[in-house]
Amino acid sequence: MTQPRILVIRLGALGDFVQSFGPFQAIRTAHPTAHITLLTTAPFVALAGLSPWFDTVEVDPRPAWGNLPALLRLRQMLCGYDRVYDLQTSSRTARYYALAGSPEMWCGHVGRSPLVHANPWRNEMHTRTRQQDQLRGAGLTETPIPDVSWLAGQGPQLETPYVLIVPGASPHRPAKRWPVRRYAELAACLESRGLRPVVVGSGADKPLAVAIKQVCPQVLDLTGQTSLPELAGLAARAKAAVGNDTGPMHLAAIMGCQSVVLFSADSNPALTAPLGRAPGQVCVLSVRDLATLSVNRVAAALS
Repeated sequence: MTQPRILVIRLGALGDFVQSFGPFQAIRTAHPTAHITLLTTAPFVALAGLSPWFDTVEVDPRPAWGNLPALLRLRQMLCGYDRVYDLQTSSRTARYYALAGSPEMWCGHVGRSPLVHANPWRNEMHTRTRQQDQLRGAGLTETPIPDVSWLAGQGPQLETPYVLIVPGASPHRPAKRWPVRRYAELAACLESRGLRPVVVGSGADKPLAVAIKQVCPQVLDLTGQTSLPELAGLAARAKAAVGNDTGPMHLAAIMGCQSVVLFSADSNPALTAPLGRAPGQVCVLSVRDLATLSVNRVAAALS
């Protein structure tokens, strides 16, 4: 008997990718003998490759629509599967459906497949709820809170109790950032409680870490020094994490870390908030303008 071939499409960003951990596990459970390929973008290859959910990880080059040779190569990557789960469900992957020849067993948001997610309220659902509903329509009735034990041991082992601070966010959306001076004040408050502040993020967040460390020299700056698996392991062992509405906070939440996530009016937590593993694990503080959010309120939420 030929081994079934399954394709899963999840391109990013990080928060969305993490929200798909449960669906990834549900798909593997539903197809235990299948060869499952993930099509994703380069930043998530190492993370996906460590997981128990995929046999192969392919990188989507995201070619321009006018680049015919690249589109033909992408078409080869999309064809030949017994079933496709499009968890990205974007305008780009709607075109992928057409590029693949409109396959019959395509679980996504477009087309005439019996697996199409036709719920008219899908865009009003939180990411996790929407994906659960999408998979339920394809016959996958259970979407679990994912087992992430394969990530828990990753990253440096820090001896002292620590709290992760995530001061960055999308550079083109500055309204999503709590002022860095407030993070600096919060770091000093945490240090006075015997908790070491550990600043994490990409290399682009280094200036934020420097500014925080000028106020609280005890801060450990790990910006630009951790891979996504290493960041997940750090979060699993942290006392708590606090940060803006950004991907690393989703990773902290799914690892079971007590998390305080700061939202402005620039995004809607009802649709995109990080979700943890248990009730009360994630606290969302949502204000219209993050400049009005006090350090005392965030510190109290961390308590």
